Amino acid sequence: MNADELIRIHIRDDQDIFAMRKLGREVAETVGLEAQDQIRVATALSEIGRELLGEGTDGASVAFLLGREGLLVTIDFPAKNDIASADGVMLAGRLVDLIRLDPAGGRISMVKRLPQGRPTPSAQEMRARLAKVTPATALDELRQQNQELAATLEEVLQLNTELQETNQGVMALYNQLSEELEQTNRGVVALYAELDEKSAQLRAASASKDRFWATVSHELRTPLNSIIGLVRLLVGPGGEPLADEQRHQIQLIGSSAETLLGLVSELLDMAKAEAGRLDPQPSPVDPVVLAEQLRMALGPTTGSDRVTLTMEVSQAPPEIVVDEVMLTRILRNLLSNALKFTEEGEVRLEVCLDAATQDVIFSVSDTGIGIPEEHLESVFEEFFQVPRPVPVPVRARGTGLGLPYARRLAEALGGTLQLTSTVGRGTTVTLRLPYHHGDEPVVDRVLVADDNEEFRATVRRMLTGFARHVDEAPDGLVALETMAGDPPDLALIDLLMPRLDGTALMARMADDERLQEVPVIVVTGAPDESPGRARLVLPKQGLRRDGLLEAVRIALGLGDE
Repeated sequence: MNADELIRIHIRDDQDIFAMRKLGREVAETVGLEAQDQIRVATALSEIGRELLGEGTDGASVAFLLGREGLLVTIDFPAKNDIASADGVMLAGRLVDLIRLDPAGGRISMVKRLPQGRPTPSAQEMRARLAKVTPATALDELRQQNQELAATLEEVLQLNTELQETNQGVMALYNQLSEELEQTNRGVVALYAELDEKSAQLRAASASKDRFWATVSHELRTPLNSIIGLVRLLVGPGGEPLADEQRHQIQLIGSSAETLLGLVSELLDMAKAEAGRLDPQPSPVDPVVLAEQLRMALGPTTGSDRVTLTMEVSQAPPEIVVDEVMLTRILRNLLSNALKFTEEGEVRLEVCLDAATQDVIFSVSDTGIGIPEEHLESVFEEFFQVPRPVPVPVRARGTGLGLPYARRLAEALGGTLQLTSTVGRGTTVTLRLPYHHGDEPVVDRVLVADDNEEFRATVRRMLTGFARHVDEAPDGLVALETMAGDPPDLALIDLLMPRLDGTALMARMADDERLQEVPVIVVTGAPDESPGRARLVLPKQGLRRDGLLEAVRIALGLGDE
């Protein structure tokens, strides 16, 4: 590189080493290096000089130059092949910023970079200053080294003091954080205790509510059945002759008693559904016969010749396996609602089979007053009634339990209930149930572990009739607790779940002797991932019942059964 030579010195004996060391320190100070860097340059030159004298090298010279990289020191000596591996050269390399070795050419070059932003005298000024430097004796250099060592020791002591102060600050901060963490832990423990207490209170309240519903059911059903029986005796054959007005009044009493009895039954069923105690009893059902029974029962309740009750079941499957009582209650409820809120036009029940999803679809549509869009979900809340700008007919008033009750029953059957409506044009309620024949279930128990409640309900619906029992878990920890009591025959696991994800869940299953042999199907939104524990990986998107059931058969080793 282009550089201005400041001064040069020849090395012949030990005295020259002392002079070179002193000159190196003076040059480093002249070019603006800090005190510690001056000592480093001087020490590096001293170490290399001793190595050269130890090798018996004669005629070496050291040149100090100022270049763009900083202070450049070149040491020229007769070619020596083994000087590069000398300890002194290795130590010098750690004291400067850059060292270049050319043993074959007989040169060692060292670079020490200058501080940024500090003005540097001109090369001519530095030469003039260095020319006044007197040669150093061994005693002078030893005294200088002792002074440097003392200064360095003082700096080390100062650094040690600062380090101790820093450690004390760190310990104080650590103690403070530990205390805060302990307080936080105490708060968390107290919060958990409060949550446990609230959970116990909720369980007690739920148990009290169940006892209340059971008491209401018993205390109200008995007198209501008595009233209904007495009404039938009064208006039936063999009863005392009644005037038309008397007969009308008694029939109103009987109708009110039957309505109240139905309301009590619905409330009790809703309580059972909340407690998970609604157990469907599937049996073969003929959709045509069911539709005809509903038409005969509800036809007289249309209330007007301007409303037509229509049943369309030509596209329905010949037979479905479902709890007939629950299905009848759902459809009776939907049809009764449609008839209440339809002044003229048509109430229509359509039954068909969706070939794509293998669902049986029951659609109840009307041409009634409709429901505003902002209330489409609220109507599934208990006791909610849609506010109307004008009074509605008496027969159109209800308790707000019909649709919530129907949805609970639909979910108990493994299905879904959806509603669409337009104000002034009518409402359509769609019930979707999985289509089953009268075959025995293929698998006894299946666990579905997924944090998406809607997806779990979809899988449960797909497995209805195919699996005898379907357990659900919103995360991996709940799944482990569920499997600990009764290991399933198959597990459907999502990979992305809170608390314990699918991959960790499968690892825990592999460590448990009771769960090692449970087949696993991963059903995930990221189908490219394929954990080794899983028998199969299915994508959530576009999952159909036939594909899921085929995967279950493969995982269980059932082939084409």
